Amino acid sequence: MKLRIVPLILSAVVMAAHFLRSNSLLQVLLCLALPFLLLIKKRWSLRVVQTLTVLFALLWLGALNEIIQVRILESRSWTASAIILGVVAVFSLFSGWLLNSPKVKDNYPG
Repeated sequence: MKLRIVPLILSAVVMAAHFLRSNSLLQVLLCLALPFLLLIKKRWSLRVVQTLTVLFALLWLGALNEIIQVRILESRSWTASAIILGVVAVFSLFSGWLLNSPKVKDNYPG
């Protein structure tokens, strides 16, 4: 169970760092508080966390799109950025998917 939560914590910290770059302190605090939502042993808290990991992935893809647009406009290479942010987006989805196992769901009654 604990090993399934570690990727979620990493995803939340990386997302908080992304928001920190734009001085969005409320979003930083919300991202850092996200893993603590799993302390509430209800199915809705698990679903909220999983939904937010999907939102994280979408935000990373949006950031990726912006970076690609800027780099193309500046005639700079964008391939490395695409790979990095693509992996981060997939990792965010993966962290939510890990919480979908029966072992985890058993700890969160509906």
